Amino acid sequence: MKLVLTCEHAGNKIPNKYQHLFNKVKKVLNSHRGYDFGAYKLFNKLSPQSDFSKYTQISRLLIDCNRSLGNKNLYSENTKFLPKELKDEIYQNYYFPYRTKVENFINTNIEKEKIIHLSVHTFIPVLNGKIRNADVGILYDPKSIKEKFLAKKIKCAIRSFSPNLKIRYNYPYLGISDGFTTYLRNKYSYIKYKGIELEVNQKLFKNKKTINKIILSMQKFMIEMKKMN
Repeated sequence: MKLVLTCEHAGNKIPNKYQHLFNKVKKVLNSHRGYDFGAYKLFNKLSPQSDFSKYTQISRLLIDCNRSLGNKNLYSENTKFLPKELKDEIYQNYYFPYRTKVENFINTNIEKEKIIHLSVHTFIPVLNGKIRNADVGILYDPKSIKEKFLAKKIKCAIRSFSPNLKIRYNYPYLGISDGFTTYLRNKYSYIKYKGIELEVNQKLFKNKKTINKIILSMQKFMIEMKKMN
């Protein structure tokens, strides 16, 4: 068993060459639209328990590394109208290297090892005036018995440390929506590859004790997975 950990929205960095595209949207860049607040902290704490970890701090407003080619949201409103050569340049320099390194590790190991992939994300408490009714979301493909099993194991692990947290499956997004894990599921078999997206409500980061418990629970889960090897 190999544990792969990724974080596609770890930061909101914009390379100098493209800074001018965001001069008038600094507030947006620093909001949830620019990155997943707190995601890198979770990723960084869990990384030592993984066999391979990779994150990108390039803002999703430049190019979204959690979207597949052809997705209408791959480029944001700030970059989708750029000339094709500039969009291709952004793709080649920031999207392609990130995703390829993850895929290369999987390709190297998947013949001999099963892969569990955890993709770390966070979500804002209120979106478009609607309260997100969950503390933690666990996204998976309901068609995959193994992913459903892993989702239950994660829920149990978190509950063992934080019994009062509201944990929901495939919320606030569907586990089969376009994302890196969905793309990889379509590339590899259900037997060999399992992809889970962990979504943590950003309001929880106001309470250090709560976040630390989530970290401890996920570390526990990852250790248990290694023992099952």
